[in-house]
Amino acid sequence: MVDFGRVLTAMITPFKEDGSVDYDVAAKLAAHLADNGSDTLVMCGTTGESPTLSWDEEYQLFSVVLQAVAGKALVMAGCGSNSTKEAIAATQKAAKIGVHGCLQVVPYYNKPPQAGLYKHFQAIAQVTPDFPVLLYNVPGRTGQNLLPETVAKLAEIDNIIGIKEASGNIDQASEIRRLTPPSFQIYSGDDSLTLPLLAVGAKGVVSVASHLVGTQLQQMIQAYHSGQVQQATEIHLRLFPLLKALFITTNPIPVKAALQLCGWQVGSSRLPLCNASPEVTLQLGVALKELGLI
Repeated sequence: MVDFGRVLTAMITPFKEDGSVDYDVAAKLAAHLADNGSDTLVMCGTTGESPTLSWDEEYQLFSVVLQAVAGKALVMAGCGSNSTKEAIAATQKAAKIGVHGCLQVVPYYNKPPQAGLYKHFQAIAQVTPDFPVLLYNVPGRTGQNLLPETVAKLAEIDNIIGIKEASGNIDQASEIRRLTPPSFQIYSGDDSLTLPLLAVGAKGVVSVASHLVGTQLQQMIQAYHSGQVQQATEIHLRLFPLLKALFITTNPIPVKAALQLCGWQVGSSRLPLCNASPEVTLQLGVALKELGLI
């Protein structure tokens, strides 16, 4: 089984002033992340603004980032869709490009029942049986919750290796852990809940904050797993204001603003997302200064 590590960064997609993807900055940022705590880069998920990227742009990003971090980090491709046929095609293409696994979000907007969710993920996994699949449950965005019982059934499929659990519900994460084998990997989908979820059996986090504090998040998780719970708690509490500030408005608006404050020319977000307001930027600046990042 591929080990995707403990800190998986849900990477932003940089844009140029004309709105096109800035592949050069993407490569530089990816290399920086790989050198600063990221075990795996998750491309073209929510944080990567996948709803406004074309598949061709996504495939090129997979290739560019794969080359930029070769030998230093793994690459996971966001291949999810609310069309099973489209998700299968994207997954097959990503596997051919050579990325190490794929992220599959719960189908959004059409709100399939649990039986439909099971069949959706089963169909994707069966088409590429040697390609690792990480489920992604984020009901606040998709409108549907992937229930622990369904996750447990999906965990029986060999190449469905784990879940990015972003329901914000620790009881749900506990139930997933109770119903699945130890080899099934649970990752927090919320930065501020990483430490609490470690306590109920999570392995790590698919993180937004790791763009800025990847090394510290890695230290926190390693401290917890090595039994240094107090040290892990101290790191969590030190990072907490930034972890919350990064979500005071729709992700990835704040993290892009924070990266710009740190000197990264990542551009704005594509419409219908927009730039951070002066108030959001001010709050981010305060949190970054407290950590000595600017």
